[in-house]
Amino acid sequence: MNKRTETRALVGAAAATLFATAAQAQSMDETINAAFAIATGWFVNFIFSPFPGTSFPWIVAWLVVAASVFTIYFGFIQFRVIKHSIALVKGDYSDPNDAGEVSHFQALATALSGTVGLGNIAGVAVAVGIGGPGATFWMILAGLLGMASKFTECTLGVKYRNEYPDGTVSGGPMYYMTKGFAERGVPGGKFLAVMFAIFCILGSFGGGNMFQANQAHQQLAGILGDYPGWITGVIFAAIVFAVIVGGIKSIAQVTEKIVPFMGILYVGAALIIILMNIGNIGWAFSQIFEGAFTNTGIAGGAVGALIQGFKRAAFSNEAGVGSAAIAHSAVRTKEPITEGFVSLLEPFIDTVVICTMTALVIIFTQQLVTDPETGMYVLTEGGTIQTVTGATGVGLTSAAFASAFSWFPYILGIAVILFAFSTMISWSYYGLKAWTYLFGEGKTQELIFKLLFCFFVIVGAAASLGPVIDFSDAAIFAMAVVNIIGLYVLMPIVKREVESYLSRLKSGEIKKFV
Repeated sequence: MNKRTETRALVGAAAATLFATAAQAQSMDETINAAFAIATGWFVNFIFSPFPGTSFPWIVAWLVVAASVFTIYFGFIQFRVIKHSIALVKGDYSDPNDAGEVSHFQALATALSGTVGLGNIAGVAVAVGIGGPGATFWMILAGLLGMASKFTECTLGVKYRNEYPDGTVSGGPMYYMTKGFAERGVPGGKFLAVMFAIFCILGSFGGGNMFQANQAHQQLAGILGDYPGWITGVIFAAIVFAVIVGGIKSIAQVTEKIVPFMGILYVGAALIIILMNIGNIGWAFSQIFEGAFTNTGIAGGAVGALIQGFKRAAFSNEAGVGSAAIAHSAVRTKEPITEGFVSLLEPFIDTVVICTMTALVIIFTQQLVTDPETGMYVLTEGGTIQTVTGATGVGLTSAAFASAFSWFPYILGIAVILFAFSTMISWSYYGLKAWTYLFGEGKTQELIFKLLFCFFVIVGAAASLGPVIDFSDAAIFAMAVVNIIGLYVLMPIVKREVESYLSRLKSGEIKKFV
């Protein structure tokens, strides 16, 4: 055999081995998918199941009802303290000597980076594509109500956090359910805390990690051309590890730069399109209000719009889930209520501002097809609204922006990658705090979790483990079931905190530091 023939044989053998390995990996993916779907399908179906005879998921009602209860119980706190909340974020009342690891702004940026993401880009497009423009109205309402849930959980997160001699802190629902229930003499706090921690770890590996890595790879492959997912996974894992190995201070330093940049990039482009169509602003809002209360031809009519709007807001801002309370617990303050005031800005920015911007761009650029004779929306066979390009999800948002700026899909690609990265590093911190609650504080325990987390970054980018992602999404909303029970039990404590703080603020006892 001559050298050329030998080389060809070796290349052929290598190619055959590569194809066989790829086929084995594919079949392994399918095997894992099937096994996992059988084992966890019941749990996923339970969490996202609708009320009998409707398409309204009970978990969304659980979140919206809780948000309404907190709004009323605290006297519409989200509208009364907005000015003071902004002053706190600016650092006007920040004492550098207070315990904690990050500033009010850094805590807000870290929590926002965990919620602002694909839900704001793809999720809103899905909601409007099914529920029509009317879904936007209900999305805004749910976002405004969710501000009270976020306020409640983040106040408790700071109040019951653990502060350690080295200056680090650990907080979140695990700690306020354990300590707060004991303080009030209510049983079951430890059990709920353990359940929350387990769900939080599962959610951090899946929805907060693998799903993000998977979507980032798909976006990169769309721009650069198809290539193996593990390459994206290894690069992302290395960058994520470099950030998270430094703890919350390192994460906060990254998110305080990425989040404003992402916000300006995305909201700025949306504002330009809205200003270009400012003459149609009245028409756009009439579409939103009419769609919210009347039948405009969408499946389910006004109720369908309500379901989609509430669902998207709940899935986007995570108010009531308890995840943000973990990030906000790290703030430098001796007044727990101040972080509650800062955190209530989060659903406003995430849902009321960014999600609404996405919806308005889709409405303004008239991506939804209507019947010229009846004015009703034209539905596809699947019951969704027909779009001009046939795109749905992130593709619909991309098409809407591209109709004004042909180059925008590339900008959107960068935004999706940054959103995915920032979500991963925030959820790594949430998962870490749940992990150390269960297994104890210490450098070794932390390193084990961080290495595991980065391993799942590679898995998420390389594989399409659908049922695993479904299960982790369900785990995130199972966190809300446990957390809201805790909030109902502990909300009288928050009420005492807010009354005490506001009275001292009014008397001048609480002063600015600048």
